[in-house]
Amino acid sequence: MKNFFRKVAFGIGPNEDVPSDPLKWALDQLDEVPNLSWKGKIYSEKELRKHYRDYVYGDRKVLRKKYKDNKTLYKTHKNILRHKTGQKFWESLEISIRHNEGINSKNPVLAKLWMFWGNFFAISHKDYLANYSTGPYQREIIRPNLNQSFEKMVYDVTTSWAMIHHLDNSESAGPKSVTASEEWRRRKKEPATINENHARELLELHTVSPKAGYTQEDVIQLAYIMTGWQQRWSKKHLETGNVWFNSEYHQLGKKNVLGKEYKKGKKGLANVIRDLVNHPNCRDFVAERLCRYLITDEPTKEMKQPIIDAFKKSDGYLPEIHKAALKVTFEFNKKYKKFQTPENWFIQVAKIGDLQWPPSKEIMNAYELGFKPTRKQRFPEKILRRLGHHPYRAKQPNGWSDHSEDWISPELLIRRLFFADRSYSFIKPENDNKEFIEKIVNNNFDKPDLILDYMFKNMVHRKSERNVLLFNHPEFLKA
Repeated sequence: MKNFFRKVAFGIGPNEDVPSDPLKWALDQLDEVPNLSWKGKIYSEKELRKHYRDYVYGDRKVLRKKYKDNKTLYKTHKNILRHKTGQKFWESLEISIRHNEGINSKNPVLAKLWMFWGNFFAISHKDYLANYSTGPYQREIIRPNLNQSFEKMVYDVTTSWAMIHHLDNSESAGPKSVTASEEWRRRKKEPATINENHARELLELHTVSPKAGYTQEDVIQLAYIMTGWQQRWSKKHLETGNVWFNSEYHQLGKKNVLGKEYKKGKKGLANVIRDLVNHPNCRDFVAERLCRYLITDEPTKEMKQPIIDAFKKSDGYLPEIHKAALKVTFEFNKKYKKFQTPENWFIQVAKIGDLQWPPSKEIMNAYELGFKPTRKQRFPEKILRRLGHHPYRAKQPNGWSDHSEDWISPELLIRRLFFADRSYSFIKPENDNKEFIEKIVNNNFDKPDLILDYMFKNMVHRKSERNVLLFNHPEFLKA
C-alpha cells in the first residue's frame, strides 16, 4: 500500500517513518487547517494587491503617457517599475510556500487537496494576476475553507477580488439598473450590458456542470443576479479596490435560474449559490473531479457514490467529502495508478529525494523590493514553467487538465528527464550514496528490488543518472 502515500500526498521522506495504517494517517490530516509551515515572510493578498495597483497605475497612467513617443525609454522605465513592485518575485515566493506545505508540513494530504481546489477554482493567466494575486488568492481564500462547507468556499471564491477581476464581473451592469439610465452612458455611447463570464463559469466549472442542462437564459439570469458585485474603482486605485456590492449596477426585478425564482438584491447571490451547490449534478461533478484527480481518468459510479453520499449527508462539509474521497482512493489503490501531473511529480521528487527544495527562507527573505530577484529567488516559477505546469498560469478558466493523456507527450517527458538529471545538484551531501537510494525506494514502493535492480544495472557513467532512472521509472511517474 506504499503507493497510497504518493497517490494522496507526495510520498514518504527519508526522515519519516512509514505509517503502519495508511488510511488513518491520511484521514487524521483533514479536520483542521493548521498555520502554514513556511517560516519565512508571508505577505497578505491586500499587500500584494497594492503592489499590483502600483504597477497597473504606474504603467497605464504614468509611463505610457510620459514615454509615448520613446519606446526604448518606456521599456527601460517599465522594467524599473516591475522591480519596484516585485513583479518578478512574488509568484516564486508563493510557490515556495505551497511546495513547503507538501514537503515539510505534517499535513501533506491537506496540501494536495489544497492544490486540487486551487485548480478547480482556477485563475487563468491574465492581466499579471499570476505575478501578484493568484498565489495569495489560493492561500487566503481556498486554503482556509478546506474545513468549511463547499457552499462557503464557492461563495468566498465567487466574491473574491481575484475571481471578480479574472472573469470581468465589474464590467457587468443590468440593463434595468439605476446606472442604465445615467446621462454619461448616453454621451459616451456605453449602454449598460451584462458580462456573462463569471455566471457561465459558476455554472459550468464551479458547481453544476453542463450535465445539469442549464440554458443560455439561465446564464443570463444568473449574470443578472451577479450584477453589482465589483471592485471598488477610483482614479488612483483603478480596478484594485476591495470587492463590494454596488446596488446601482444591479439588475432590478426577479430572476429565474434552473426553474427557481430569486428576488433582487445583494442576498440573491448567496441564495443562488446555496441552491447550485445542493443540486445533484454539483455533487456528482465534485465527486468526478476528485476521483479523476486521485484515482483514474475515467471514474466509475461505484467510486463516485460514496463521495456523493458524504456530500449530501454532511451538507457539503468538505472534511467529510475529503474523507470519503480518500477512503475510495484507498479501496481502489491497487487496481488503479494515476499518471502524475508535472507539479505533483516535481514535489514528489523533492520530498522523496530529500532535495534542497524549496529555496530556504533565508534566500527568499533576502529579497529587496526595487531590485531584480536573484536566480535562486526566481527559480521556483522558472522551473515550473519549464516543466510545463505552472499552477498559477493555467491557460483557461477550467484550470490544468487532470487527464493523463495531456501530460504524456514526448516533449513533456523529456522535460522531466532534463530536470531529473539536474536535480542531482540539489542533493544534500550526506545523501549522496547507495544506502540513501535504497532507503527511499524501500519507503515508497511495494516492490523495491525491481526498481533498484533496474537502476543500478543501467547506471553507466554519472551519479546523476540514478536520479534520471529513479524519478522517471514508470512506477515513479504513476501513483
